[in-house]
Amino acid sequence: MRLVKTCRTMLAGLGIWAGAAAGAASAQALDKVSFGTNWVAEGEHGGFYQALADGTYRKYGLDVTIVPGGPSTNNQILLPVGKIDFFLSANSLQGFDAVAQNVPVVEVAALFQKDPQVFIAHPDQNIEKFEDLKNLTLFVSAEGVATYYQWLKADYGFKDSQVRPYTFNTQPFIVNPKSAMQGYVTSEPFAVEKAAKFTPKVFLLADQGFSDYSTLIETRRDLVDKKPDLVQRFVDASIVGWYNYIYHDNSAANALIKKQNPEMTDDLLAYCVAKMREYGIVDSGDAATLGVGVMTDARMKNFFDEMVRSGVTKANLDYRKSYTLQFVGKKVGLDLRPK
Repeated sequence: MRLVKTCRTMLAGLGIWAGAAAGAASAQALDKVSFGTNWVAEGEHGGFYQALADGTYRKYGLDVTIVPGGPSTNNQILLPVGKIDFFLSANSLQGFDAVAQNVPVVEVAALFQKDPQVFIAHPDQNIEKFEDLKNLTLFVSAEGVATYYQWLKADYGFKDSQVRPYTFNTQPFIVNPKSAMQGYVTSEPFAVEKAAKFTPKVFLLADQGFSDYSTLIETRRDLVDKKPDLVQRFVDASIVGWYNYIYHDNSAANALIKKQNPEMTDDLLAYCVAKMREYGIVDSGDAATLGVGVMTDARMKNFFDEMVRSGVTKANLDYRKSYTLQFVGKKVGLDLRPK
């Protein structure tokens, strides 16, 4: 459920070649790989840009092109037809949908252990716990209503009558103190602070039991079958990129991001990284022992059960076809974590 965020621009469709940021390694020795993201360049894609900018992809024998998405660009449809090799899938539900529609793709790594989806509320309305949101008007997008809001109804008793359309404009929320608004923990709270000069209350759905993975690497099944070493190298290099982006010098990655998307200012990028670390978006849970990017059967089953219970997914779906654990859980990059 990749949701458009207020900080995003309309820039899209520009490829970034690994050669522009790489060392002197011979291009002939590298495997060319194209990776399509689901939006224009932003901090939430930082680990991939890090691996590109600091030469990690090249160290793994890859000449990577990042192909940004955008409001008029749908990279997801390019993957099954072979126009790109990998795609940044927003969440596990997209994998479930692919199985339901017999699309031959599979999730091979989950870079976000927590979905960054939040609700934000005004700070002076006695909204102290998550259940207090049931007393508010909620601005939710159509996609949000069809997905995570069904879980909120099933598990927490939220009501359809609370919902008002969210058009990715913060003003209706800002002027209505008896409301809450969807967003990403890495973005919308920052935008509200800038526009309204108050710090909103933030409730991360993942910390309330929403067990979705986010920011997954998706590829074609034939690539997994025929070139597993290529898939492994792209996954491993991306994992290393994420460790370096959130814990070490990410200036080169941020420079690439800002070049492609000027609205990604230094303070917004710093905020994004700080919140990913604070909330354990990238590195928490199973990642603490098995490494960033990890997925588990137990976690996937739990999320599938949540979606079946919520009426979002059919119970007879063979959700296990949506992912493979072949390429993750190998403790890649654990040495890059701060001691």
